[in-house]
Amino acid sequence: MNLSQRFNIDNIVPEIGHPVAERLISGDPQFTSWNIEEADGGIYSGIWQSTPGKWRVEYDEWEYFHILEGHSILVSDDGEVFDLKAGERLIIRPGFKGTWEVVETTRKDYVIRL
Repeated sequence: MNLSQRFNIDNIVPEIGHPVAERLISGDPQFTSWNIEEADGGIYSGIWQSTPGKWRVEYDEWEYFHILEGHSILVSDDGEVFDLKAGERLIIRPGFKGTWEVVETTRKDYVIRL
């Protein structure tokens, strides 16, 4: 077993998805995910991208991400606004609820722990 892993998506077949219909607010966003690793203990890492649109989010997991490109606006149900552009980093904890709006196609790398 290797004890290191390059964050490289060149040879990974991406998964394509969309927000579930009941959470979609506007647009027709398409998600593309390159899942780089799934580790013991419910830890996942990879690259995620979305085209423009807006949908409701409800986090059951812990997530750290770094915006690589694009522009998104994340708004919590209690009104906190996160204007996310290249270079921004954020940690979202379980229980977070709100909306995610992709203004300009956004790509982020992520680490998720269930």
